[in-house]
Amino acid sequence: MAFSPLERFAVRITRGVGTISFFFVLLVWTIGWLLWNLYGPIGLRFDPAPAFVIWLFASNIIQLVLLPLVMVGQNLEGKFAEQRAEADFEINQKAEHEVEIIIAHLENQNELLLELIRKVERK
Repeated sequence: MAFSPLERFAVRITRGVGTISFFFVLLVWTIGWLLWNLYGPIGLRFDPAPAFVIWLFASNIIQLVLLPLVMVGQNLEGKFAEQRAEADFEINQKAEHEVEIIIAHLENQNELLLELIRKVERK
């Protein structure tokens, strides 16, 4: 299955957001933001406590942008997983058919060997 450039972008974002690295980036960003605006120089605080209005706004924008991208990426990965499962199923069916042929061949050889043993024992 070939993805378009936008679909590949969505899958990359989905995979990136789903990592512990991304979690730590957000954690460090949040802690840094909150600490700066709590304990930084008063004249340089840009989002004063206790409201943290800009932080809440920025966090919501990140969520609003990432949510649809992650959902699209998950849908694409789901489609790809379904196709991979179908291909695996077809391969398993072919392997089962080959195993049945091999078993039939071995049973035939077993019957021939038993017949040869019976002939040798009669002599």
